Amino acid sequence: MKKRLTLAVCSVVTILFISSGTIDAQEIKSIKLLAAQVRGGKSLMQALQERKSLREFSSKEIPLQVISDLLWAANGINRLDSRHRTAPSAMNMQEIDIYVAKADGLYLFDAKQNMLISAVEEDIRALTGKQPFVKDAPLNLIYVADLSKMGETSGSDADFYASADTGFISENVYLYCASAGLATVVRGSIDKLVLAKAMKLRSDQKIIFAQTVGYPKD
Repeated sequence: MKKRLTLAVCSVVTILFISSGTIDAQEIKSIKLLAAQVRGGKSLMQALQERKSLREFSSKEIPLQVISDLLWAANGINRLDSRHRTAPSAMNMQEIDIYVAKADGLYLFDAKQNMLISAVEEDIRALTGKQPFVKDAPLNLIYVADLSKMGETSGSDADFYASADTGFISENVYLYCASAGLATVVRGSIDKLVLAKAMKLRSDQKIIFAQTVGYPKD
């Protein structure tokens, strides 16, 4: 009798790099997110009424389902036929990537696969902002513009669009947090050079803002 296999939350993806006739294996840990629960929660008008910035956070861990719902609300795919997102972007460039800094490491949100892909296997939360609360809050989202996705848009135009598109995403996070009883604050006080180095970003990736998420401190 065949045993039914359950889907593991954490999976390990092995990528093989072939160079000069040799093969090296590098393990990349990823977390499979859950399907977003799109029913329930507070009404839009209630969420708008309760939307606010908070800067005191509990260190309580956020469940995987809540993280999944949060990231889908932030910039997940809401139209499977077109791969369009919950947040708009200029000319549909979809240039903003969301990195998630947790106690067990830094992850990149892959909306198409609905996964968190490991980027750095160490706790870099303390580097995500200059405020003391960032090192203990369970989640810090870092919004990074991938300039390679912006085509011929460059310079001040690229900065303008990337900032606007980040604003749309961060407001989605605010509204989800208001609906789910979470605390959040978007932040610009970051040592971006230090953080970019810790995140191992490319030269064509640019940190725009960060946003802390957690349960309100008791």
